[in-house]
Amino acid sequence: MLLSLRRTFVAALFLTATQITLAQTPKTVVLEDLTWTELRAQIAAGKTTIIIPIGATEQSGPDVALGKHNARVKILSQRIAEGLGNALVAPVIAYVPEGNYAPTTSHMRFPGTITVPDDVFEKTLESAANSFTVHGFKNIVFLGDHGGYQNDIKKVVTQLNKAWSGSPARAILPPEYYAASSDGYAQILRKHGYRDDEIGTHAGLADTSLQLAVAPQMVRQDSLRNGPKLGLADGVYGGDPRRSTAEIGQLGIDAIVTQTISALKTATAAR
Repeated sequence: MLLSLRRTFVAALFLTATQITLAQTPKTVVLEDLTWTELRAQIAAGKTTIIIPIGATEQSGPDVALGKHNARVKILSQRIAEGLGNALVAPVIAYVPEGNYAPTTSHMRFPGTITVPDDVFEKTLESAANSFTVHGFKNIVFLGDHGGYQNDIKKVVTQLNKAWSGSPARAILPPEYYAASSDGYAQILRKHGYRDDEIGTHAGLADTSLQLAVAPQMVRQDSLRNGPKLGLADGVYGGDPRRSTAEIGQLGIDAIVTQTISALKTATAAR
């Protein structure tokens, strides 16, 4: 009887401490803005989904800053986490595979691009995911903003789910996130009268408009509007960003956020 009363008392104390901590916790979904005790309380209260945003540090033509993907995936991840209601956002992974440096290939031909080997990138994702499961997260979500490493993420997700078989943890890569920002967004732009030779695949109208919608300070709009048509030598692949606007960018942002939230709710509902 005495042991039972002690257990009840300890449980009540823990519940009270958790409630006090939650009441004082800042309204944020950003893990880095929380203390470890605040995080522990949020996990105990049911926030067991963690989003790992993956960006890139790479050239995006002469008019878009090198941290484009990092800024974009951070903002989008926060909006997605807020929409889910039970999720937090991990620090952005900004060091990703971007080609070789001896000799230089792909975006590494342009100053400012940073690359790491595929195996290092994959180990980083794996280690981050395992760290979060140790602390009680059950749904480990990877959101990759750059196309070049999507297969690396898929490989890591497969390996993690195999290793976690029989445990509550699960790795998730919602294909809707990248699909909505690439082919899906291109379809939206075509419906609004934009041509494929404007939309592009990298640093064109699509890419630049998305950036204007979330981080306009990263786009050099004066030179963008008044400069000549850019090409491969400038780091712009298959497009023309000169008619980019925040308004059409917002159409893509809304699609990415809405479709990713819906996909994640479906993926986690049965668990």
